Amino acid sequence: MGIFDSVSDLISDYVATSRQRKKKPLQTVEIKVKMDCDGCERRVKNAVTKMKGAKTVEVNRKQSKVTVTGFVEANRVLKKVRRTGKRAELWPYVPYNVVAYPYVTQAYDKRAPAGFVKNAVQAIPSPNAVDEKLTTMFSDDNPNGCSVM
Repeated sequence: MGIFDSVSDLISDYVATSRQRKKKPLQTVEIKVKMDCDGCERRVKNAVTKMKGAKTVEVNRKQSKVTVTGFVEANRVLKKVRRTGKRAELWPYVPYNVVAYPYVTQAYDKRAPAGFVKNAVQAIPSPNAVDEKLTTMFSDDNPNGCSVM
């Protein structure tokens, strides 16, 4: 009986692991889509709403932005939107206040919505630089800063 028990355990473990699917994590996917009219907006929203795993779909035509929340993959949502005939890309912008230097050539974009700049890699100044030391010396965030002010 020992051999039959071990073989049946092996088979049941294999069947149990093959039935389990990896569950996708709940995530928010933001996509930039060029939409001109109500028909474009409706077509994109209907296409994404019908996707398996999509919980909520928000369309902001003024910012040309589609936000999808659910158990979906970003690339699949992007492909689904592109099938509608619209030009689409993943949302390339971040809020203005997150970026250290928003007017750097790579970050500043005239076509970005108000309050947003492009998500670009920026050179961070060395903490030992003279300019940086002088700036932080009189900062309100520095507890050891000048108390005369």
